[in-house]
Amino acid sequence: MKYLWLAVFFLVLCWSGWKPHDYPTWWLEVAPALIALIVLAATRQRFPLTSLAYALILLHALVLMVGGHYTYAEVPAGDWVRDWVGGERNNYDKLGHLAQGFIPAIVIREILIRNLVVAGKSWLALIVISICLAISAFYELIEWWVALLSEEAADSFLGTQGYIWDTQSDMFLALLGAGLALLMLSNVHDRQIRALAGN
Repeated sequence: MKYLWLAVFFLVLCWSGWKPHDYPTWWLEVAPALIALIVLAATRQRFPLTSLAYALILLHALVLMVGGHYTYAEVPAGDWVRDWVGGERNNYDKLGHLAQGFIPAIVIREILIRNLVVAGKSWLALIVISICLAISAFYELIEWWVALLSEEAADSFLGTQGYIWDTQSDMFLALLGAGLALLMLSNVHDRQIRALAGN
């Protein structure tokens, strides 16, 4: 399974890096996936994650790589959806921000449970959602800093497309994603954590 995960990751990474829209934006968008790969490789032996967590991390990496190749505002699938629903903007970036809450929620949940950081389920949910919101807010700060430092990459990286509430909607979608992940996947995740602990 590990080799399939790596094969998919590197195949999509190679495609993503082949003649992207522009390389500065590509690096900015793909960097979190590369950092995640390094962290996962470094912690694989001493703290292996559940298969659910690994699958979700790969999914998030793919979302980032597609966005990096085209830039979020120009992903063809986002254009198709926009044209289908009669919208005004390419909303692929909103999928990315939904994933920014959904996927980290499961990874954070696993780290907190397995390290016995939180005892109660209600406190667990609150802390997971709070951390996901903190990650989302920090990412919005990174976007702001990139815009201040690099006019060239700012428009492609920010991808606001003239939407004045872009930052707020991004954080709301991360909040929604985290909540959905906890509602939809907690039971499956608990079973996988128990199975992992039994090994």
